[in-house]
Amino acid sequence: MLRWTVILLVVAIVAAIFGFGGIAAGAASIAKILFWIFVVLFLLSLIGGGFRRVD
Repeated sequence: MLRWTVILLVVAIVAAIFGFGGIAAGAASIAKILFWIFVVLFLLSLIGGGFRRVD
């Protein structure tokens, strides 16, 4: 998921350089949403991973 965030961020930067403001804004907003989903899932895995019992 973090890979998609970086890819969309690069797409947004390239689109902004070439003057495609709408595409750049859309890609940047999607990248921002994916980044926060990644952060939440990462924190949940850190919290939940500590409670697993390994046999």
